[in-house]
Amino acid sequence: MSLLQPVNAAAGGAPAAALADDAQRPSLGAVWRPAVSLFLLLALVTGALYPLAVTGVAQAVWPDEASGSLVRRGGQVVGSRLIGQAFSGPAHFWSRPSATAPMPYNAGASGGSNQGPLNPALVDAVKARMAALKAADPGNTRPVPVDLVTASASGLDPHISRAAADYQVERVARARSLPAERVRALVDSHTEDRLWGLLGEPRVNVLLLNLDLDQAAAR
Repeated sequence: MSLLQPVNAAAGGAPAAALADDAQRPSLGAVWRPAVSLFLLLALVTGALYPLAVTGVAQAVWPDEASGSLVRRGGQVVGSRLIGQAFSGPAHFWSRPSATAPMPYNAGASGGSNQGPLNPALVDAVKARMAALKAADPGNTRPVPVDLVTASASGLDPHISRAAADYQVERVARARSLPAERVRALVDSHTEDRLWGLLGEPRVNVLLLNLDLDQAAAR
């Protein structure tokens, strides 16, 4: 058997099999054109058409939620039902503490303190929060609800537990010179039940409660 392959003289001695492979290999343009076309098509669909379609459906079906569940008073945006706010005066209900940086309830940097139960910094923070609650209401001997002295994992909780709201009723009523029953009735009206009657615990949206409390006191 001969070890020599047929040679195409016109190719300057290149083997005929190699020339056949080169002839079958697609050109660079034939490879790039469909790849670039597919990239541009997917970029258009996933980067423009799909987001516009989802946003349009959301705005049509759930306009309030799609816009951030914003709360307006007097034509001005005063917050969101989904983001907590800091209240420190005795005449308002206080929110759950927030550990976000560089300021509390920073929606652009949601997160917890990542401090374990044995961390001295967490212990000191809880003691300071308990001291602030006691200073605002010295005569309150009820146990302090845990959500008034510990931050959540998100640091953005807009709600407190019903126990946390009840703990503050007497202080708020006294600061506003309102009957405690009237303040408690407002808490009742803002208490949200468990989701589907099963998930979570009854809770109170602090921002909405305080806004209605301000309106009730103004009347």
